[in-house]
Amino acid sequence: MFELKPLHKEAVPAALAKAERYRLLNEPGQAESICLDVLRIDPDNQPALIMLLLALTDLVEQGKTEAVLQAREVLGRVHEPYERAYYAGIICERRARAQLSRGSPGSGFVAYDWFHEAMGWYEKAEAIRPPGNDDAILRWNTCARIITSNPDLRPRPEESFEHPLE
Repeated sequence: MFELKPLHKEAVPAALAKAERYRLLNEPGQAESICLDVLRIDPDNQPALIMLLLALTDLVEQGKTEAVLQAREVLGRVHEPYERAYYAGIICERRARAQLSRGSPGSGFVAYDWFHEAMGWYEKAEAIRPPGNDDAILRWNTCARIITSNPDLRPRPEESFEHPLE
């Protein structure tokens, strides 16, 4: 139908800055498109991959749940172990927030599981973080505060099942 026009390599930094602005303006679809353009000419561009992952998780919070799978695919292309763990936590945390905002029956249990998984990833990131980088601690604390301040967020109760006597 349409052939996409390629960016020039020297335009990549400005394009990534524009993608960040679109994210800040709550237009993750625009940011996603820009990142895809950058990745067409530089498939291993780590800042573009991170920005794309974040834009996709913004879409999750807007209700596009399939973006979780896309974000996890992008995560597999991130090189640094710390960033992989940290952004795995971000994916889970944003999925939890999306679930929590839905408020459907059982959403508190599902959101709790996602927050709990995010906290596990943040702990892994904390263990290998660069000196002076406490981002994973900040995110872990945020998840802990959300869980402790919301009584609907709790582990799913274990169901007891009794076998009928014959």
